[in-house]
Amino acid sequence: MVLNSLDKMIQLQKNTANIRNICVLAHVDHGKTTLADCFISSNGIISSRLAGKLRYMDSREDEQIRGITMKSSAISLHYAKDSEEYLINLIDSPGHVDFSSEVSTAVRICDGCIIVVDAVEGVCPQTQAVLRQAWLENIRPVLVINKIDRLIVELKFTPQEAYSHLKNILEQINALTGTLFTSKVLEERAERDTESQVNPNSEQGEQVYDWSTGLEDTDDSHLYFSPEQGNVVFTSAIDGWGFGIEHFAKIYSKKIGIKKEVLLKTLWGDYYINMKAKKIMKVDQAKGKKPLFVQLILENIWSLYDAVLKKDKEKIDKIVTSLGLKIGVREARHSDPKVQINAICSQWLPISHAVLSMVCQKLPSPLDITAERVEKLLCTGSQTFDSLPLETQALKAAFMKCGSEDTAPVIIFVSKMFAVDAKALPQNKPRPLTQEEIAQRRERARQRHAEKLAAAQGQAPLEPTQDASALETSPQREEPRGDEQQVESMATNPVPQEGSNQESFIAFARVFSGVARRGEKIFVLGPKYSPIEFLQRVPLGFSAPPDDLPPVPHMACCTLENLYLLMGRELEDLEEVPPGNVLGIGGLQDFVLKSATLCSLPSCPPFIPLNFEATPIVRVAVEPKHPSEMPQLVKGMKLLNQADPCVQILIQETGEHVLVTAGEVHLQRCLDDLKERFAKIHISVSEPIIPFRETITKPPKVDMVNEEIGKQQKVAVIHQTKEDQSKIPEGIQVDSDGLITMTTPNKLATLSVRAVPLPEEVTQILEENSDLIRSMELLTSSLNEGKNTQMIHQKTQEKIWEFKGKLEQHLTGRKWRNTVDQIWSFGPRKCGPNILVNKSEDFQNSVWIGPTGRSSKEASRYRDLGNSIVSGFQLATLSGPMCEEPLMGVCFVLEKWDLSKFEEQGASDKQNQEQIDLLGERQEEDKIHPIGEENQEVQGVCLEPFEKRTSPKGDSSITDCYGPFSGQLIATMKEACRYSLQVKPQRLMAAMYTCDIMATSDVLGRVYAVLSKREGRVLQEEMKEGTDMFIIKAVLPVAESFGFADEIRKRTSGLASPQLVFSHWEVIPSDPFWVPTTEEEYLHFGEKADSENQARKYMNAVRKRKGLYVEEKIVEHAEKQRTLSKNK
Repeated sequence: MVLNSLDKMIQLQKNTANIRNICVLAHVDHGKTTLADCFISSNGIISSRLAGKLRYMDSREDEQIRGITMKSSAISLHYAKDSEEYLINLIDSPGHVDFSSEVSTAVRICDGCIIVVDAVEGVCPQTQAVLRQAWLENIRPVLVINKIDRLIVELKFTPQEAYSHLKNILEQINALTGTLFTSKVLEERAERDTESQVNPNSEQGEQVYDWSTGLEDTDDSHLYFSPEQGNVVFTSAIDGWGFGIEHFAKIYSKKIGIKKEVLLKTLWGDYYINMKAKKIMKVDQAKGKKPLFVQLILENIWSLYDAVLKKDKEKIDKIVTSLGLKIGVREARHSDPKVQINAICSQWLPISHAVLSMVCQKLPSPLDITAERVEKLLCTGSQTFDSLPLETQALKAAFMKCGSEDTAPVIIFVSKMFAVDAKALPQNKPRPLTQEEIAQRRERARQRHAEKLAAAQGQAPLEPTQDASALETSPQREEPRGDEQQVESMATNPVPQEGSNQESFIAFARVFSGVARRGEKIFVLGPKYSPIEFLQRVPLGFSAPPDDLPPVPHMACCTLENLYLLMGRELEDLEEVPPGNVLGIGGLQDFVLKSATLCSLPSCPPFIPLNFEATPIVRVAVEPKHPSEMPQLVKGMKLLNQADPCVQILIQETGEHVLVTAGEVHLQRCLDDLKERFAKIHISVSEPIIPFRETITKPPKVDMVNEEIGKQQKVAVIHQTKEDQSKIPEGIQVDSDGLITMTTPNKLATLSVRAVPLPEEVTQILEENSDLIRSMELLTSSLNEGKNTQMIHQKTQEKIWEFKGKLEQHLTGRKWRNTVDQIWSFGPRKCGPNILVNKSEDFQNSVWIGPTGRSSKEASRYRDLGNSIVSGFQLATLSGPMCEEPLMGVCFVLEKWDLSKFEEQGASDKQNQEQIDLLGERQEEDKIHPIGEENQEVQGVCLEPFEKRTSPKGDSSITDCYGPFSGQLIATMKEACRYSLQVKPQRLMAAMYTCDIMATSDVLGRVYAVLSKREGRVLQEEMKEGTDMFIIKAVLPVAESFGFADEIRKRTSGLASPQLVFSHWEVIPSDPFWVPTTEEEYLHFGEKADSENQARKYMNAVRKRKGLYVEEKIVEHAEKQRTLSKNK
């Protein structure tokens, strides 16, 4: 219980082998921050009585009010074990699903993690998510099963029941680890298979395929959690106790006389002891025996709780003396049994010792970083480690060595930026006064007092004493009166006036190699930086100072201004930080937005981007209450964007400033920050902007009253479609199967387009591979421009063919024949879930040409016009006809593209070429011999169409009144796509959340009521074994989710709280344009069909928000309605 000095910490930082960088991960409310409090109290930073109540790591006010952690914060702790001293950099992370991005930032800079699981609730959705994040970052987990006291006090389990319940939890967590491991092994095996297909000579002989090959011969025993391996600890953080079985194995090996090694293996599991023979046996429970874990461990804890809760003073005293503990008088007399339990248990089984000794034994130090993790960090995108330049591959050795020599490259990863009040920085903190300064103050106060007395008696003021004159030259400025009691003064470098209330940004970072020194120059590598490009621009073996290097995109040079030791709410100044440590860096706010890689060698690639579990989906538009404060809002939003790893800031085409957040709690926090910290102004917030997608479906087979659409009703349906078609303007031909044919305004080109719905699986594949599609697009464009800079890598090539194969597999049948080869573009933004297929005879182009690198001459001739068609398609997919929302799952087929008239025009243009030349010569002459001004004007006018005619795209003279031909093509294509959508059954797609709710059986009905009221759909419910808790899985539209969590909490008196995570897009089945057409529908719905359907309601809401025309009657019946009271 020593409060360590800063010097001690600096000394510990140098011994890399004894550093442990760990984060605490768990579901919300499973006790992470309370556990962190227990560790902090063991260092004497807070009192052990306050541990669990203070929640030291939750330094924000809203975190304390809500009782949940919202940001990850770090603290450095000292722990001594068996003459070894360890430095533990502990990061406490949030468990709420809205803040899972904070977990990603914490996991990246750690080497190990503590997974905390509530003993009552067991494995929850967020537990699975954090375990997956830890797994993806290749960090080693240990398990803490917390809140064991609830099994005794709340659930009133017997020790035997508690044992089987804990065994269950352990099985669940190991099952999760098993699935993660299996998927990884199978992925690796699939990669090996593809490699062996590429190099068939590598393995001769037939291979017998079995899906589980690789699983049998891969050792996974070290992955699982098991108390005998020492990677599980049982705790109750609120009562301050915890134990691993090693602790009890030591005690009982002396007591019973059985070897410690044997006890370690048998204290967990179905082993029983025969006291007479002093043997441990594996016997079934039929004989009524209790397992060792129950008999030797749990029963003792249960009897202690029993004695304290029943206030059995004799028994308590007996337990305390037998354990050899000293309990203070205050605790012994305290009326609250929890205080007594805490006092006894925290001495008997101190939690910090149990957990931290496990951390030091089982979790790796920065020196033990695995080669696999290093390679993964350095390979961005679809690159493999072998494809990186040799200079970059050489850095792997520096990572593994984690050396602190001067020659070692400095590599630092900044995982997030966080804002602190400028007053909290160490250099701006008030410092305690020295003895001399206190004496000077005292003297000054005495002198003032004397002056006062003198003034009161009307005497001349006393001569200033020598002390007082010395005081005048002291560095302190003249203090205002009445400040005699102040014992602290501001630091010597006061904060500038405008900076006194501003936020300062500190980078949350870790040194992976080399020593970070204050004032050192270092490169900041942005996420798109490529070391290959740098090595091409700069000759090998350069030794120029960083400032003289040629400019390389996505790379800047900066100075490490301040280095800080992160101590929860406090920061301490450091001069240098050795490798393997977590630190804060000041002065990077102009260089780093959210995360970045800092390196002393430009051959280092930027680290692979952080993978966030939650996708930001909740959007609101913000504006200042007073328009004059707009600049503050813009500045504040920039700062907020930097301070939060997950938030997105957009300025829409309409000029709205939009905030995109991960959920309601996250949104609330962002708005509070904006109002109180970053912008410091009053803001108005719009209703949440709910995203939708538009799509088309196959024509329905049954009508709204589930009657098959038969011949007798065809009349009405045809009648309705005729009405629909009347909306389409004249001059556009519509075939019976929905083929739209349109001509450009100058009548030179004709396009025929059809819209077809894509199968769901294909849409899903397109969404998953959007990054791959983007890289294909980059490749194609660089090839088209004739630059072959980006050499396509083997792995990317394989991925592209695999993606193509998947599409071919799902697009089968006569209708989709050869479609995949004819894909011309994806959209919107060239990487979305819609495709443009080119089936026209004249001009063949496809996405796949890029990778093969072949493009015919004809293609290049038509390319410019082709680009216009693609742009039209991109515009059409970006905003659909229903409510200007992006399209999803639509395939546009360009059936015909007739340019014959345009070519004829081009031929006639050639004949006119000579005339133009002549005219050009005449104009030259006119410049030398100017004619009258009027004449010149006329010539200027007539010259214009000719100039247009010679433009590189071969635009014709007729284009003059309609603008350039390429523009006409874009507009015509866009309109054709929109009309082809409108002749098909259109549907809206809503964003859906998956919703996990844990509730007791008595409030189950109310949970269902809230769900059904908000259009939710329950997928499954299961009862948690051994408890009365139900787990409900449901899907809920994002549009209906606002206020959902609060409503559920209110209705169930706080017994159920939901976790919402964005899951997928789902088609809303009702047709937004539906009107009753058949007799049955008239009978069922009435003529007006007043009950407005869901899709139409959503569609009209979006249209109103965007200021589009909404078809609705404001006044239904115009008669004046009088009430009786008004008639009098």
